[in-house]
Amino acid sequence: MTITIVGLGPGDAALLTREAWETLTGANEIYLRTARHPTVAGLPDSLVVHSFDDVYEQTADFAQVYELIAEKVLTLGARSEGVVYAVPGHPCVAEATVSHIRARAKERGLNVKLVAGLSFIEPALQALGLDALPHLQLADALELAGRHHPLLHPDAPALIAQVYSPAIAADVKLTLMNQYPDEHPVTLIHTASTVDERVEHLPLYEIDRSEHIAHLTALYVPPLAHLSALETFQNTIAHLRAPDGCPWDREQTHQTLRTNLLEETYEVLAALDADDVDAMREEVGDLLLQIVLHAQIALEYGEYSMAEVIAGINEKIIRRHPHVFGDVKVNGVADVLTNWEKLKAAERAANGKPDKKHNGTLGEVPPTLPALMQAETYQRRAARVGFDWPDVSGVKAKVLEEIAEVETADDLEDEVGDLLFAVVNWARWLNVEPESALRRANTKFATRFAQVEAAAEAQGKVMKEMTLGELDELWEKAKGGLEN
Repeated sequence: MTITIVGLGPGDAALLTREAWETLTGANEIYLRTARHPTVAGLPDSLVVHSFDDVYEQTADFAQVYELIAEKVLTLGARSEGVVYAVPGHPCVAEATVSHIRARAKERGLNVKLVAGLSFIEPALQALGLDALPHLQLADALELAGRHHPLLHPDAPALIAQVYSPAIAADVKLTLMNQYPDEHPVTLIHTASTVDERVEHLPLYEIDRSEHIAHLTALYVPPLAHLSALETFQNTIAHLRAPDGCPWDREQTHQTLRTNLLEETYEVLAALDADDVDAMREEVGDLLLQIVLHAQIALEYGEYSMAEVIAGINEKIIRRHPHVFGDVKVNGVADVLTNWEKLKAAERAANGKPDKKHNGTLGEVPPTLPALMQAETYQRRAARVGFDWPDVSGVKAKVLEEIAEVETADDLEDEVGDLLFAVVNWARWLNVEPESALRRANTKFATRFAQVEAAAEAQGKVMKEMTLGELDELWEKAKGGLEN
């Protein structure tokens, strides 16, 4: 009771291996995963040929198709004469049915013999004029089409199998465009190794418009023009920290980089406030440098690795979004936030630290946040658990109450603090981020004040010697200039 799995090669019967040909000529019948393969026309005339194409026609889900075919082959293999099962290419390259068969055959007491065949890879590389080494990546179009971001290293080439229809090509394109530019030059390879071989060069966004896509189409994606992978950047930083790297970088520790991390964070915020896309790109890169530096330092001291950082946050995000990655149903943002707090509480309890470390709802708010941001964060967290005004009228009344208390206060610092806290709450109710709003006001003031200084200097006057009326006139002109 043996299942013999034969690789039929990439499409030209002349490329069948000698072992494959001898196996086929010695068999009475053969079962094909699909008869839609050019090599089938060159099979020995003596063979009785069956195929599982009817399974494809009856079942829309490819995962289920492969499961059903594998089960049929296992049943046939249990016969005394066994079965000869043939697949395109090599049995171990892009053949899900073979994986299923091998996984289950042993428990059923069946032997599996593999007869190698030339895969699609070698002819595709030959058509492209490329070598697989040193970094060729292989991907399955079906798996890629179901993703939102490609599991590909953008600094290495990739060969994608089974781009068998324009619909699959369209889904693959959308996934790839989350990492590669729309105009990225790619290549479609159709029916490699056959007389109908065609190599089609086109931009990524056009691949699903090709008129030649069929069941023997593969896609080649070259590396991005500029080194862009996180792994490449990690190598750069590791080099800086290496003995032959930079003396300054080698001396840095988590603590010495603390100020840099804070400065880069504020520079990102400044770029966001300015709505400057080019600055955002640069400043986010500078912030990423700090993160990768910390990860490299931690790796060297045996604390943690970048892989552990990413794995941890990825698992946390999936765990805290059961409405996306699970079966939980939500009705709007309020439900999402409520679930978020419940999940966090459950995580703390599971870790045996329900409140000791995190100190309740507000315990995770960093004490080093800027005061306005900290106040807003406290208020948002409290609101999530129901501690909030029923409507904005109560918030406005509280602001007026705090103004009155400032006017009669003995402890001005305490009452001004209460007033600021109330104003932050009002801003939250108005969907205005107080930290950003104040930064915007600061920038506006600084710009207008600089114009007042410049205007005074142009008149040959010193600001300290000018009257309030004169200064107010210059201020109003500066306001008008900004508004225009």
